[in-house]
Amino acid sequence: MNYDIIVIGSGPGGYVTAIRAAQLGFKTAIIEKENLGGICLNWGCIPTKALLKSAQVFHYINHAEDYGLNKVEASFEFPNVIQRSRGVAGKMSKGIEFLMKKNKIDVILGTAKVQPGKKVSVTDKDGKVTEYSANHIIIATGARSRELPNLPQDGKKVIGYRQALSLPEQPKSMIVVGSGAIGVEFADFYNTMGTKVTIVEFMPNIVPVEDEEISKHLEKSLKKSGIEIMTNASVESVDTTGEGVKANVKTANGNITLEADILLSAVGIAANIENIGLEEVGIQTDKGRVLVNEWYETSVPGYYAIGDIIPTQALAHVASAEGITCVEKIKGMHVEKIDYGNIPGCTYCHPEVASVGLTEKQAKEKGYEIKVGKFPLSASGKATANGNTDGFIKVIFDAKYGEWLGCHMIGDGVTDMVAEAVVARKLETTGHEIIKSIHPHPTVSEAIMEAAAAAYGEVIHI
Repeated sequence: MNYDIIVIGSGPGGYVTAIRAAQLGFKTAIIEKENLGGICLNWGCIPTKALLKSAQVFHYINHAEDYGLNKVEASFEFPNVIQRSRGVAGKMSKGIEFLMKKNKIDVILGTAKVQPGKKVSVTDKDGKVTEYSANHIIIATGARSRELPNLPQDGKKVIGYRQALSLPEQPKSMIVVGSGAIGVEFADFYNTMGTKVTIVEFMPNIVPVEDEEISKHLEKSLKKSGIEIMTNASVESVDTTGEGVKANVKTANGNITLEADILLSAVGIAANIENIGLEEVGIQTDKGRVLVNEWYETSVPGYYAIGDIIPTQALAHVASAEGITCVEKIKGMHVEKIDYGNIPGCTYCHPEVASVGLTEKQAKEKGYEIKVGKFPLSASGKATANGNTDGFIKVIFDAKYGEWLGCHMIGDGVTDMVAEAVVARKLETTGHEIIKSIHPHPTVSEAIMEAAAAAYGEVIHI
């Protein structure tokens, strides 16, 4: 029962960590209380993308005439759409199971609790407790939907993302509280399928972490698609005693009441750090997160933490990178610290949003003299041929040295293009180097080169 490394949690942080540990020759075990792949694979990233793809196909069918095709009356059975999404998640979970076997990683099913002396106790579904030990214990327990005191989730009328992925029937109306990636993606899906959706956002702009121009453009696009959006607004209380939900919403012009079948609370996440033994071991936390150093070591030697439970960006690809960095450091390899200023963010609504680096406002606040270039997708031949010209590419460069400070995109398929900016920034590529890097034609990715050229007054196609 002794291992070199035990990983607690099998989400994109945990399972990637375990695989890299096994590759490096460590005797490795992973502990999971529910399904391999964690929330991201089973109840987050993957199934939501499956739902959004169904919505996109439904949209295309309904707009067949836009592509010179005969009009088709599209219809669907909502449970079948949900079933496809669950099937995609199930297939991916089985893929993780295969990877565990391939890499000879022991999978321990049950609820884990760290113990002093580099030990972990695991309680299985029958209540049996087994103790394991390891030289290194890596905690990757992830996060769950955050509940506000004035928005208690009952799982039926006031729901979180998990219930939103598996509703037995489609609601006729829905209030979405919060307009981050989770809120906007679900709003887009349900709206496209025919649900009347209203977004309530506390901040002045939706997707508030994004560049302001991107936020404004997305708001305009979502409103055009039929979604009602209320910014600078907050849900003060909910009444679920009737057939649906009545939400008391505070706005700049006073309080109003919104009514809907269901309210989706998408106001962020809460780290899963309760009842996992942190206090007993003496592992320090602050504001609901585990404190770690630059190599993910906690305050107690031999215990590490990665992913959503530490104070870094709560993104699947961040958790994976942290886990790999952690085990490679344990192995004694030469490891670079993660650059948290070069983490891409993606929101998979329609149009998609993708970004990396500083927003225009942040760059100015940091004192940079900047060059900003924008290229509308309406001027892109490929986007026009695709029939999706809604959006633009925005790039920000340091005027003095040409450093690529930020890249912000909105449009169809931009989540698959942002990696160009991530790699270029990693390699300290300048604006002129992007302009002189020949991009293939016709592609939407040309818009990145054109935006860079626009920043330097060399743009060709606008």
